[in-house]
Amino acid sequence: MSEKEKSPLRYSIFDPTGNITALVESPVDESEQPAVAASIMARHTAVEQVGFVRLSDKKTAPAALRMAGGEFCANASMSAAALSALRLGLYEGELTLAVSGAEDAVAVRLKQEDESCFSAAVRMPEAPEITEIPFACGGRTGRIPLVRMEGIDHAILTPDCPFFALKDTPSAAEEAVRALCASLGAVCLGLMFLEGAGEQRRLTPLVYVPGSDTLFWESSCASGSAAAGMLLARQSGERTELELLEPGGVLRVESDPRRGETWLYGQTRLLGEYDE
Repeated sequence: MSEKEKSPLRYSIFDPTGNITALVESPVDESEQPAVAASIMARHTAVEQVGFVRLSDKKTAPAALRMAGGEFCANASMSAAALSALRLGLYEGELTLAVSGAEDAVAVRLKQEDESCFSAAVRMPEAPEITEIPFACGGRTGRIPLVRMEGIDHAILTPDCPFFALKDTPSAAEEAVRALCASLGAVCLGLMFLEGAGEQRRLTPLVYVPGSDTLFWESSCASGSAAAGMLLARQSGERTELELLEPGGVLRVESDPRRGETWLYGQTRLLGEYDE
């Protein structure tokens, strides 16, 4: 946006399970989005990611969301759906979004809990590939599970993996996620440290987005949570339900490999609206 055309930047900040997300409603050229995102994140240091939305004035027409790095983000998707619902005066229902990194429209079911909070369920794009890849780090070599999703990939590391110790050495983990992302040519890559057994587990997410040059130990990662559910469902061959305790709170996943369907459940809350 040139100086001549510059006008106040309108954006809102949401809290989807601690993964603080800014959503910009003002039109911003795609080439300028990373710089605008960096500016917002500098002003609001709790913000972990920024998306750019084009809202619809019709309940039946999809809104559009593009993340600053072009990646897919489920937490931002549920927040963009909540923003659209607030603008439309919609208290409950299903909205669809065109989201960066996702080939098909993403369905989000919403229910307003209070004036600023929505519970949400996101139908996740299915992973085109769930595989294992060779990995080397710190003098160790081995193989790790990789869930290749649309617009984002996730490596799932469990305590029986020799690389799980990266969780306790943040600088080494951050170097590893950058290197692995580059070698995969991924739009975005998460290292998901998954602990526990059964339906309740703990997830610690580290996410790198080269397009916006952002790297965060995120308070929650919705797509990473879904990836963990997809992986466990694929391994068991059965419908899998997971409740994941993350630094910012709890996300829930239901994944059915036979139906090819995964839903991510959480909440998002509007924290503030800005015109700057």
